[in-house]
Amino acid sequence: MSTDDTTTTPCPGCGTLNRVPIRASGHPACASCRAPLPWSVDAADASFRSAIDSKLPVLVDVWAPWCGPCRMVAPAVADTAVRLAGALKVVKLNADDAPGTSRSLGIQGIPTLILFHRGEEIARQVGALPSAALTAWVDDVLAGLGSSR
Repeated sequence: MSTDDTTTTPCPGCGTLNRVPIRASGHPACASCRAPLPWSVDAADASFRSAIDSKLPVLVDVWAPWCGPCRMVAPAVADTAVRLAGALKVVKLNADDAPGTSRSLGIQGIPTLILFHRGEEIARQVGALPSAALTAWVDDVLAGLGSSR
C-alpha cells in the first residue's frame, strides 16, 4: 500500500491488479470482473481525514511496526477487508508516522481499532482481539447501523 492517492489491490475473485483510491464517492470494484474490491489504504496525518471520509463504514487500525500484538491483529483486519469488500473500508494508521492524528484520536495503547460512520467514531476496541472476536465485534457494530452486506 502507499500513502499517495492510490494503492494497488488484487481482486479476490479474478486476481486482476486494480488501482484503488484513498478517497472515492462509492466503493471500488474490479476493472475486469466488476466484483467489489477490498478497500484498504494507509493514511498519514495529512491524509487521515480524507481517508475516513467515506459513505461506507471505516475501520481504522492504529498500529506500529514494532508492536507484536499489532502484527497479530493485522491478518484479521486484512481478512475483514476482503470479507466485507463493498461494505467496509479499512484505513491503516501507523501511530509512529502519524503522531498528530494519534493524539487527536486519544490513542493511549495499540493496537486500537476504531469504527467510523460518516466521519464520526461509533465504536472503539483497544488491544489485540483474536480473529473470531474481531469479526464478531465488527459485525455487531455494523449490524447496529443496519449495514447491508
